[in-house]
Amino acid sequence: MNSHQNTPELADKRDVAEIFRERMALLLARKGFNLSQFAASVGIDRSALSQFLAPGSTRLPRAETLCNIARTYGVSVDWLMGLIANDETDSEAVPMLQIERIAESSARHKLADWHQQAAGYKIRYVPTTLPDLLRTEAVSKFEFGDYSVAERDARDQQMLDQLTYTRRPETDMEVCMPMQTIGQVARGEGIWAQVPLEIRRQQLEHMIELVEELYPTFRLFLFDAHKAYAVPYTLFGPLRAAIYIGDMYLVINSVEHIRAFTGHFDGLIRIADVSPDKAAEAIRRISSELA
Repeated sequence: MNSHQNTPELADKRDVAEIFRERMALLLARKGFNLSQFAASVGIDRSALSQFLAPGSTRLPRAETLCNIARTYGVSVDWLMGLIANDETDSEAVPMLQIERIAESSARHKLADWHQQAAGYKIRYVPTTLPDLLRTEAVSKFEFGDYSVAERDARDQQMLDQLTYTRRPETDMEVCMPMQTIGQVARGEGIWAQVPLEIRRQQLEHMIELVEELYPTFRLFLFDAHKAYAVPYTLFGPLRAAIYIGDMYLVINSVEHIRAFTGHFDGLIRIADVSPDKAAEAIRRISSELA
């Protein structure tokens, strides 16, 4: 069955047009073309292209023009119209939902690929405990002490990869996590009960330094876990959502469901008690609870 038949009949044309403009902007950026060059490459008038891309416009190209764009740039019409999140030419090759079983040794490469594909988009992340890029190696050894040496090394390298990625000037990353997690680290509660005081102190100081250094391209929001709940997941722009389930990821490629996760993340930001510009100060305050 053609995937177009899955589109809700009452879909708002404004939403479709907005997605089309976003996808066209991505194609233009990939090629480095101006409007005249792009229009010439697909055989349409520049003024017509300008009208399609004008902010707030609900105009969409004819089917023939959409097919020309898709064929010329190796994407699918479904992707251009926002029916799928992946830009593979064959839309059937991209399931709406898939399971990615990933060993620790290969997770680093898979995550790096997903970050690379989402270059230019906002990365939004709800961590399992502490964000990978904010962990110290000492804390990582306690959290993943039962892993094999190869798996721990892969975890450490993944932390460095994420930190390097976040330091790029074009990076735009948001992290939302419960402030209670930081309090548990400070007080040595739960999984942190066996972590020595000095290592926990160094962890919180490390977080403060990085949160201050990386702001504003990296923004940490802290919310009250009594007000909301969130499983660990990452949004790679509008391309995919990945829910972490231990040794596997539940990967969501459906535009509709990615938008639902985006709405959930927006909700966490709205209820956050600590905004990114106050995050370092909040961690300092919580760190005063160190026993």
